[in-house]
Amino acid sequence: MRTSSRLGKLMLGMLFVAPMGLAIAAPPAPAAPVHPPLTGTHPPIAQQPQEREGKVTVDPAAKFTHFRVGNKNVKSIFLDGSVVWVGTSGGVVRYDTKDDSFKLYDARNGLLSNGMFYVGRVKGMIAVGTYGGGLSLLDEKSGKWKTYNIPEGLGDAFVYDVLTASNGDIWIATWSGVNRIRGGNLDDRSKWDLFTVENTKGGVPNDWIYGLAEGRNGDIWLATEGGMARFAANKWENWNHAKGLGAPYAKVKDAIAFKNDPGKQSTHHAKQKQEMGLQGVDVAYNPNYVVSLEVDRQGNVWAGTWGGGLSRFDGKRWINYTTVEGLPGNHVFMLHADAAGKLWIGTNNGLTSFQADTGKFAKAMTTADGLFANNVFAMGSSPKGDLWIGSFGGVAHLRPLAPPKP
Repeated sequence: MRTSSRLGKLMLGMLFVAPMGLAIAAPPAPAAPVHPPLTGTHPPIAQQPQEREGKVTVDPAAKFTHFRVGNKNVKSIFLDGSVVWVGTSGGVVRYDTKDDSFKLYDARNGLLSNGMFYVGRVKGMIAVGTYGGGLSLLDEKSGKWKTYNIPEGLGDAFVYDVLTASNGDIWIATWSGVNRIRGGNLDDRSKWDLFTVENTKGGVPNDWIYGLAEGRNGDIWLATEGGMARFAANKWENWNHAKGLGAPYAKVKDAIAFKNDPGKQSTHHAKQKQEMGLQGVDVAYNPNYVVSLEVDRQGNVWAGTWGGGLSRFDGKRWINYTTVEGLPGNHVFMLHADAAGKLWIGTNNGLTSFQADTGKFAKAMTTADGLFANNVFAMGSSPKGDLWIGSFGGVAHLRPLAPPKP
């Protein structure tokens, strides 16, 4: 393994930048997932005070670079030209790859919450969906945030995803239904709609909405805690495990990574288990709980489930993939389509991609290949092939391999 002699540090609550091959001292809290130590000869790095803004030095020739965020989760990554936005449970970071400058945005400089679920662009502005602080848009010239919350029409202050549809409508996934802002006019309260289980008469199967995607003919897809839903021609249709979504427990029971049962943590999840007839299952398995969503170029809808593997809808039926078919893990936290149309799948046990020509999965990438950790929660990619992969505790930037010299 090549060892770099140049080191930079970027602290976001406690974030180090570590080029490939450096040993890092300052691990997260013992109870949290810990990144295995990297081999190398560089002396340990002492803990440093938090830095909110500055520059970092990295080795552009290194195969990968690690960005540590300490005891925090990386929930979203958005590549915007040369700028990488990283949404964490401790704020959102703007990192400019041109000059390696960074800045942390959180409740101390305009946001209402430190927890980030979504980061992207809405109405041409950087937008973040937060954990309890609504949807906030950044005026990059003034550095000020404008927040849309329940008084403005938002279904809930917890915002998981945002989608600008091809017809100009903006959809917002919340924990109390999904908003549609007709024409994208966020400042006109009369344009805000809210769709819930109640007012759609069960068309939306669950009010906890985790993902949004646009499919064929402008159809809008929702990933929820109660299965998948599609809004097309002003009508709702949904699918759950009983209709083919997610692999059956008998198929995955020997490959469930997490033994902690959410049904023992909340009455909400306990009720879900009862509704599904899963009272006898005491591990983290719920195929109706869809935590990631993507639509590929062919119009296939992909849904990542909580322990039930990966599901693909071809327009007629759901096809399920698990570790039996080569998936690294049965908890599918992240789905990402890159510029070439390749589908990337982040699981509890590494990152893979779906090979459309063979119908198989590529060999999983893990910490041995440069990932920060094997749990993959977020990803961004550049047209040049750069991969930015978020896990608990940090981000890995994997650079594309240089073409062989003639």
